[in-house]
Amino acid sequence: MGQALANAYAAARRVFEEADDALGFAISRLCFEGPEEQLKLTENTQPALLTVSVAALEVLRELGWSPDYVAGHSLGEYSALVAAGSLRFADALRLVRKRGRYMQEAVPPGVGAMAALLKLPEGALASVLEQAAQGEVVSAANFNSPEQTVIAGHAGAVNRAIALAKAAGARRAVLLPVSAPFHCALMQPAQDRLRADLDAAEFRDLECPLVCNWQAREVRTGAEAREGLYRQVSSPVRWVESIRHLASRGVAQAVEVGQGSVLTGLLRAIAPDIAGLKFGEPADIEKLPK
Repeated sequence: MGQALANAYAAARRVFEEADDALGFAISRLCFEGPEEQLKLTENTQPALLTVSVAALEVLRELGWSPDYVAGHSLGEYSALVAAGSLRFADALRLVRKRGRYMQEAVPPGVGAMAALLKLPEGALASVLEQAAQGEVVSAANFNSPEQTVIAGHAGAVNRAIALAKAAGARRAVLLPVSAPFHCALMQPAQDRLRADLDAAEFRDLECPLVCNWQAREVRTGAEAREGLYRQVSSPVRWVESIRHLASRGVAQAVEVGQGSVLTGLLRAIAPDIAGLKFGEPADIEKLPK
């Protein structure tokens, strides 16, 4: 992950070197070589993904690209704030490593779960969640597209919701292979622990607006950015609203920066008039407008 980028661009290599220095261990080696079981630990996954995103960002900057708006899905909001000049990369790395650890420790293994509900009939979600709860936590975690909502909570309640969603007409309802139930009330202990770390970090006012996960609205000050990162830990990611907000502002092109192309796919489902591009590998450069 990210190795081809580092091999091709000095700007990307510098980012990996900075990440190693900031964290005090070779996150670059973990990205490039694994082992996969270590990379999958949330406290490693989060800084690894952030590093790859910022490495790609720095390459784009050297090529003359700069954003008019930024947005990031969950963890990606940290990358977005680095891109907007609000958060220093080294500070973001240390924050997301702690965030990952706190999230992992908030819920014992096996207690929580997440599931994706695909093409659930409109208006059925609230009833499914209410019936599934039975005194436990289950709620929407990610509003990813008009046809895809991810839910999170206690494993029993999530499994009941899967059955109820299928009965209500969902095309698919499947458990996700995740290490914790993110973006639900079970993450409140992690959110509370993260508060002191966020308060200790410097957040500058943004050079361009961020559309934040928590409220799907534009954020321009450092104080708003900090509060958004705090609130998003136990709140749903309002991605559909965020992308629609960008479309309403006349955004015509969006570049997904970093590993993978999941958000580019979601973009097509939410706002097909926005041209979606991705940059995370050297070959991607050929597909970007000159």
